[in-house]
Amino acid sequence: MNNRTIFSDKQEEFIDFLIKKSKSPDPSMPSIDAISKDLGMSTACLREQMELARNLGLIKTQPRKGIEIQPYSFTPAVIKSLYYAIKTNQTYFEQYSDVRNHLERSFFIEAARTLTPDRLQELSNLTRTAHEKLQGSPIQLPHAEHRRYHVLIYQGLNNVFLNGLLESYWDTYELVGLDVYMDLAYHESVWKYHENIVENLKQANFEAAYQLQLDHMELIYQR
Repeated sequence: MNNRTIFSDKQEEFIDFLIKKSKSPDPSMPSIDAISKDLGMSTACLREQMELARNLGLIKTQPRKGIEIQPYSFTPAVIKSLYYAIKTNQTYFEQYSDVRNHLERSFFIEAARTLTPDRLQELSNLTRTAHEKLQGSPIQLPHAEHRRYHVLIYQGLNNVFLNGLLESYWDTYELVGLDVYMDLAYHESVWKYHENIVENLKQANFEAAYQLQLDHMELIYQR
């Protein structure tokens, strides 16, 4: 049996408290003083455990609202580690980008089959808005649309770990300067691919959409 320690005893105690509280009929969190008394932990020590929980995205604290337990997300833990890695060496982003590309290819058809009419319409709206930004004066980069487009396709799988890995890619996209303006023809070509992919998805031509996705990724590799 692996006896490696993941969390300290105090951290484990607070995490167990959060899990128990989240499953109770009343998941609202008591005050720090009340939690401190319940766990037999000093407020200073409790605040240390809360900071870890905040970094993992397990809780949120706001003035007048107190402590709120959050739905589980894989993103906060991944993005913080990825951010540190890229600040250390930007080539780590290339490795992570390769992982992300393999994930998108592997899950594409499975994800495409889950797309609802509303999500397909949103994808169409994103491509239209992106073209409008690129053709505007001044030209605007459709970065937010690009992120939303790629993340939206896979959301129907309801895979919290896949979503976390994909979201973390876009959270670090700007950090390495990939949101910068390149040749307009490049951006227009990218969004033409997106437009054609959506049109094939609407017709349930999943294999054709998948091939366009592969071609689109090859274009990105050449940037």
